[in-house]
Amino acid sequence: MKKYINNIKAILFIGIVAFLFGFASKRNELKKVSDIDVNFTNGDNLFITYEMVNKLLIQNYGELKSQPKENIILRSLERTLKSNEMIEDADVFLTIDGKLGASIKQRTPIARVNDEAVAYYIDVKGDRMPLSANYSARVPLLSGVTANDIEDAYKLALLIYSDSFLQKQIIGIEQNSKKEFVLRTRIGNQQIELGSLNNVKSKIEKLKAFYNKVLKDKTFNKYQIINLIYANQVVCTKK
Repeated sequence: MKKYINNIKAILFIGIVAFLFGFASKRNELKKVSDIDVNFTNGDNLFITYEMVNKLLIQNYGELKSQPKENIILRSLERTLKSNEMIEDADVFLTIDGKLGASIKQRTPIARVNDEAVAYYIDVKGDRMPLSANYSARVPLLSGVTANDIEDAYKLALLIYSDSFLQKQIIGIEQNSKKEFVLRTRIGNQQIELGSLNNVKSKIEKLKAFYNKVLKDKTFNKYQIINLIYANQVVCTKK
């Protein structure tokens, strides 16, 4: 008998919990969007602004604020945001208090190409990225690179972007008629003859070792050309 009563209590408890959960869920669905909160995970107002995000959503879905939460299709909003050429990824969600949140990751440019026909960035994934009227990225300028050689230029730009020292120092990447790369520096306006990408990491290490020495000796500004092509040595031309 006692076991029978306990079973009834358990069934009643489960029923009450299910009812309360269903009631709360229904009440939550009927709530309206109280506000829209946009967050950029890698820098505020760079290539796309809060206003541009809101405008994109309004153009496709109307005024989202004050719409019932049950009308909001999160995956659809995410697809719309990701369709923007400046956005790499987007996560859209609803909070318990009725806010519509959007966490946005902007694309990351690592080099800029000034073609005769069009100018564009190359992003961290190696894809083309349009310029932004809102923000200009401080990245190396690619020149002399043909469409057939863009893969090598991307690899070199990615190597520079991944190195904090090179990222601050290199402002230009040029490919000459011999298909060899030449780097231009921010400080000292120097020309670094890198050659091909064969043993490029070893060449970069030689360059860093050279810079460590000349910065310590305070002879940095004496050199105009730094040649890294030859094995196990750095050949310099003075100004």
